[in-house]
Amino acid sequence: MKKDRRIFVDIHVLQTVPPSCVNRDDTGSPKTAVYGGATRARVSSQSWKRAMRLAFKDLFDEKQLGLRTKKIISLLSEDILTLAPETAAPQKLAVNVLQAAGLKIRDDEGTDALFFVSRAQVRALAKLAVEQSEMMKNSASKEAKQLSSAALRQSPGVDIALFGRMVADDPSLNTDACAQVAHSISTHRVNNEYDYFTAVDDLAPEDNAGAAHLGTVEFNSSTLYRYATVAVHALNNQLGEETTDAVKKFIFAFVRSMPDGKQNTFANRTLPDAVMVTLRTDQPVNLAGAFERPVPAGENGYVEGSAKRLILHAKNVYADFTQEPELTLVTGAALAGLAEPCSFTELLEKLGAELDKRLDKDVLCE
Repeated sequence: MKKDRRIFVDIHVLQTVPPSCVNRDDTGSPKTAVYGGATRARVSSQSWKRAMRLAFKDLFDEKQLGLRTKKIISLLSEDILTLAPETAAPQKLAVNVLQAAGLKIRDDEGTDALFFVSRAQVRALAKLAVEQSEMMKNSASKEAKQLSSAALRQSPGVDIALFGRMVADDPSLNTDACAQVAHSISTHRVNNEYDYFTAVDDLAPEDNAGAAHLGTVEFNSSTLYRYATVAVHALNNQLGEETTDAVKKFIFAFVRSMPDGKQNTFANRTLPDAVMVTLRTDQPVNLAGAFERPVPAGENGYVEGSAKRLILHAKNVYADFTQEPELTLVTGAALAGLAEPCSFTELLEKLGAELDKRLDKDVLCE
């Protein structure tokens, strides 16, 4: 493999969601977007990434994951006490090393903004706070800055490597995301609807036939096109031998997770109708253009028409603008026009074997 070879894994999903409100805006309405001049159902990338991070807790060891929190001082203080139980003022040591790293401390508990940090990075900071306590007292010193910043750049959690970290206080602590997740949109036009409901007081007198509460819940239903991509070469630079496992579990979480907004009301947790995973070495390719013209409802609903559009658009893009993927794997008969369908478990196994083979050949580019 050439040293400058890049590997991108794209994930395309068609998924039908029944009446639901999985992702609300500030008014409580299901999020929407106008695309191709038509209103579409939308689920934000932030919402689905949150669902994926929750799924990661069942897929990865706790030590492999990061924490997003403002309460980093108390978190770091616990590790300091683990290393040096006799420490009299662990919070002070924690503040010193965090300030040396360039973070702004809001109060005795944590930072001004949420900070994404891996458990390994917390341990590295705790070790510095204990072993270099005198140096860290002078948080403005160049050496203290270098050591503490280095601790926060090494050993990122899998989720930090995938989703990235932005630190407004000190951009040198930023971590570029190796994965991108698109906002999911419906392949067709959508109109939000309203569910009018009442609640009855169980202890109301018999002569009271009225409701104790009245309300409405806005909802919609849709067939969504969902897309995500992983820059495997960049992820490999951060995770090394853990890369293939991380990619497979990222795909599993993306395909199997679901944001839980109003889930108790609608019980809307479905699984995809079809999944396509491609491996490319040129660039990621989002195929949302297949649905710029809304798919009309047919006798068989939207999935069949959406799949046909996706197949046709993919072939046109490959013919007109870019090469075909070096590997295409699909789950679900609806996308059989692009590759021989296999089970989702087989898809992940085949992709994993291909990635292992490619990653083992040479050092990939940054």
